[in-house]
Amino acid sequence: MALGALLWDVDGTLAETERDGHRRAFNRAFAELGVPLHWDGLRYGELLAISGGRERIAAALAELQGAPPEAALVADLQARKQRHYAALVGAGELQLRPGVAELIAAVHAAGLPQAIVTTSGRLAVAALAEHLLGPLAPCFSVWVCGDDVARKKPDPEAYQRALVQLGLPPGAALALEDSGNGLAAADQAGVACLLTLSHYGSAEPPERFSRARAVVTQLGSGASVLWGPACQGGQITLSYLQDLLEAPQL
Repeated sequence: MALGALLWDVDGTLAETERDGHRRAFNRAFAELGVPLHWDGLRYGELLAISGGRERIAAALAELQGAPPEAALVADLQARKQRHYAALVGAGELQLRPGVAELIAAVHAAGLPQAIVTTSGRLAVAALAEHLLGPLAPCFSVWVCGDDVARKKPDPEAYQRALVQLGLPPGAALALEDSGNGLAAADQAGVACLLTLSHYGSAEPPERFSRARAVVTQLGSGASVLWGPACQGGQITLSYLQDLLEAPQL
């Protein structure tokens, strides 16, 4: 089946937002309210097993307090965190990962629809779209964010919703993800997936990636294929993605 759409994860895939953006924003929110939590890089990597920022806050507060936290406190911290994240993005603290802009532009030029499929909240995605994607933001005809689903990745709901909005069967789309949770969500929705490993994704055990069509270090010049079909010229191209969709699963 020909490639009909490209479905993009956000955090870790478009940019290294988890370590350099969300983590720092959470810590600023905690400090602002005097909550005795501070997540270093290692601890935050462990917390990524919990999908969704609100859910991470609730789990950490429950562990700290020995009881479920008040919903109002969780909501306040999440709102503050979103504002701090938007400020970090707006200040130029984050950048698109190598090759992302070029691939988005090439897919758009070919007339193929693209969608954002993420567990991040819409406000965080909007900040990233405004400041990092800029003129490329209109290339995405569909956004499915954490606010739009009842169950976040690794549940397939977000991908299923995106396919419905695009009017495509699962076999006509390819997902770009950076971690095992995202891969599991795409796979359960019947969507083939290319993994472009992020800082935290690269620390996961390789067996979590067995359902990917290919695993690469990045999308841009100098990309290495860790396993899967070789790419020509050391860069992930639209032609490579089309070939992946037709390739057997690893």
